[in-house]
Amino acid sequence: MKKDIDFSTATGVELVVTKIEKEGQALWDVYLINKNHIELETVLITSKGYGTIEGETKETSILRHKIGKVEEQSYARIEPIQPELFQLNNEYWVSYYILNQIFDKKFVFVPDSIQKENLQYIPELDLMGIRHA
Repeated sequence: MKKDIDFSTATGVELVVTKIEKEGQALWDVYLINKNHIELETVLITSKGYGTIEGETKETSILRHKIGKVEEQSYARIEPIQPELFQLNNEYWVSYYILNQIFDKKFVFVPDSIQKENLQYIPELDLMGIRHA
C-alpha cells in the first residue's frame, strides 16, 4: 500500500527549463540536474500543465518519463516544452531511488515564470535557463 512506503524528501535535485536559439527559432527543454554525490536510480517523472488562459480552464495531458539512471553530479533531459504552455502551471513530479530508499519531489513552474527575462546562466548545462530547486 502507498501509505506504507516511506517517501523521503528529495534534496540535491533541481529542474531547469533551458532556452537555445537554433536557426532563428527558440527551443525550450526541461532538464533534471542531480547535484548529489551518488547516482539516482529508476527516475520516474510525470509532467502536466494546468491553469486558466483568458478565463478558460486548460489542462494538458499527463506525460510519464522513465530515466534508468542519472549519474552523480550530472543531468538528464526530460522533455521539450512549448512556449504556449508558459501561461499555465507546469508541474513535474520526480521520484527516484538512492540505494534502496525512494525519494520524491514536486516542482511547479508557476504561470509566466518561464520567460526570457528570468533566464540565468546554468553552469551544469552550459546553457541559459530558469532554475527550480
